[in-house]
Amino acid sequence: MNENIEKEIVAIVSEVSGVDEEEISLDADLAKDLDIDSIKAIEIIVAIEKKYKVSVRDEDIPSINTVRQIVELSVKLLTSMEKP
Repeated sequence: MNENIEKEIVAIVSEVSGVDEEEISLDADLAKDLDIDSIKAIEIIVAIEKKYKVSVRDEDIPSINTVRQIVELSVKLLTSMEKP
């Protein structure tokens, strides 16, 4: 499941940032490496919320700095939805 989520999130980040998927690593810094500003970061979060039908808390957003952190947060949110 995580591998699919990684690929899907890299695709979303690529679409928003304009950077080719092949050039995006999980450890890429959103601002420094991918030139993603706060507006683009919100676009990524909204796309993830729509795709996975999850809700990212506003207070979690400033602590997201890398693609890996987006993946980890998404996995965490999806896992918490599966629990009864």
